[in-house]
Amino acid sequence: MQDKIEYGKTVGDVFVENPRMSVRGANVYYADKQAIHDVDLDIAKNQVIAMIGPSGCGKSTFLRCLNRMNDTIDICRVSGEFKLDQDNIYSKEIDVVPLRARVGIVFQKPNPFPKSIYDNVAYGPRIHGLAKNKVELDEIVENSLQKAGLFDEVKDRLHESGTGLSGGQQQRLCIARTIAVGPEVILMDEPCSALDPIATAKIENLIDELRENFTIVIVTHSMQQAARVSQRTAYFHMGHLIEVNDTEKVFTNPEHKLTEDYITGRFG
Repeated sequence: MQDKIEYGKTVGDVFVENPRMSVRGANVYYADKQAIHDVDLDIAKNQVIAMIGPSGCGKSTFLRCLNRMNDTIDICRVSGEFKLDQDNIYSKEIDVVPLRARVGIVFQKPNPFPKSIYDNVAYGPRIHGLAKNKVELDEIVENSLQKAGLFDEVKDRLHESGTGLSGGQQQRLCIARTIAVGPEVILMDEPCSALDPIATAKIENLIDELRENFTIVIVTHSMQQAARVSQRTAYFHMGHLIEVNDTEKVFTNPEHKLTEDYITGRFG
């Protein structure tokens, strides 16, 4: 029988100066089952933080707390303090629609709308009233596709269906759609797991460029990817945040034995 693990306090560098998002005492329950246990974590501005850990460790659940996507699950209950800048995002005064524009999400499987490439990107700006006229909307669409590294590949077929693109192009289209509403934070839930190595490399290069303008939180099952794209890494185990620190330190000199065992392939 496996020994009971005493988790104790998260090791590493949980807190950062002037974080873009800060979380204190986060607990998440699905009905009676606790999925996240008392997590504290700061997310730094214009950095990529990667969340790693075995399947079912709570990293995607935690990610979905950051823009209240868990609100869509009836049996899910979230407690604790989640701040975006100084706004408590779980406050009754917060409207989730503009919140999800400020904290956008890109999912594991590319999910373009069954619309044209142009309309996929223009959808959010139209809903949120970000363009006064067609000229401004055209500009937002082009800029977003440029930032997502897709414009040159699709500029001559903007009015063709987004679902006709390759998997990697579809994922970059979804990133362009997220960028188009001017988010402060972009959440990415295993954005490359459905893609081939060439498409994955393009997304990783894109993530590196995007952090100049955005704060990015990425859940990844690939430790190599975490090492390549992130500045900080958070290791989750059974719903507990075990360790968070500079990525290089987590991978070369982890402070917690659970982190070391995972990094060296002893489990997970």
